[in-house]
Amino acid sequence: WCHYLLTCYKIRANLQQISSTIVEIKQGNADILGRLTSIESHLSDSDGRLLAAETKIELLALDITSLRNRLDDQENRARRNNVRILGFPEGIEEGNLARFLGEVLPVLLKFPEGTDFSIERAHRSLALMPAPGQRPRPLVVKFLHFPMKELLLKAAQELGKVDWDGHNIVFSDLLKALQDRRRLFLPVKKILHDKNIKYGLFYPATLRITHNGKTSLFGTAEDAEK
Repeated sequence: WCHYLLTCYKIRANLQQISSTIVEIKQGNADILGRLTSIESHLSDSDGRLLAAETKIELLALDITSLRNRLDDQENRARRNNVRILGFPEGIEEGNLARFLGEVLPVLLKFPEGTDFSIERAHRSLALMPAPGQRPRPLVVKFLHFPMKELLLKAAQELGKVDWDGHNIVFSDLLKALQDRRRLFLPVKKILHDKNIKYGLFYPATLRITHNGKTSLFGTAEDAEK
């Protein structure tokens, strides 16, 4: 009987220990569950903040693109009547560049005698004076009237090579960034030309296509290709 009681006592003690251990495990699980819940909450908050940050970054990127396009457009419009001329030697203008060009350009581009280019202002680029033998600085010329600038560029293009006193004179237009944007339309323009579809590339870089009585405008070559 004593052995039986001792055995029961041991079993009861073991059950109490197991019960206590189970309680500790449950408490530990509860603590772990609480921590997991807290971590999930923090992760959810972090995901929300990350999503908000990504959204703000995307909006800022759109704003920057919009502002850059506006700036480019304003700069291009400010230079819309400008022509960049390369090749004239330094100092050839003898202090009055507008008068020099007004006399030389009509003869150089084979315009009728007495043609007035209506040059508003002209100056050398703001780069440092080149050393002897180095390439002369470009001329930046602003015309009062946009059509006159267009006539000049067209005449230079038709002549192909323009030579003045042994110097090759090159005329260029607009900003390089805008020139690059307009150049992207070349493959599309070739396709349209081959298919005899009416089109026009308008300032600053918008392709207008007229087909089957419908006119569409495209701001990028990718959109036009679709």
